[in-house]
Amino acid sequence: MSLWKITTAWSALKTYRMDINNPVIIHCIEGIWAELDDRPEDASIHYQRAWKASTNDYEACIAAHYLARAQDTPEASLQWHMRALELAYTSPQENVRDFYPALHMSIGHAYRQLGGMVQAQR
Repeated sequence: MSLWKITTAWSALKTYRMDINNPVIIHCIEGIWAELDDRPEDASIHYQRAWKASTNDYEACIAAHYLARAQDTPEASLQWHMRALELAYTSPQENVRDFYPALHMSIGHAYRQLGGMVQAQR
């Protein structure tokens, strides 16, 4: 588990005014704790549960963002991050805009892992 992943996960939950009583957020928090305990399979299960529990584009955006972290390949991670960004753009909730920088940073990181430095810099 990289420090970058842990830092971005925790800061997103704290910074973006997420309701910690929301089932999607609860599953994501449990996933973060599983990652911190070096239990990636459990983290993935929690993120999948978050995805299944989502009831709107905002919640699905958050779940997709965390699901991206649990993927085995950079390609799959990029696909989930792109899905999260698409959901953010379609979400009518105001606070999703605060999440855009984290989504774009994650997409850039995924492109960098794939060797796409030009795409990463966009």
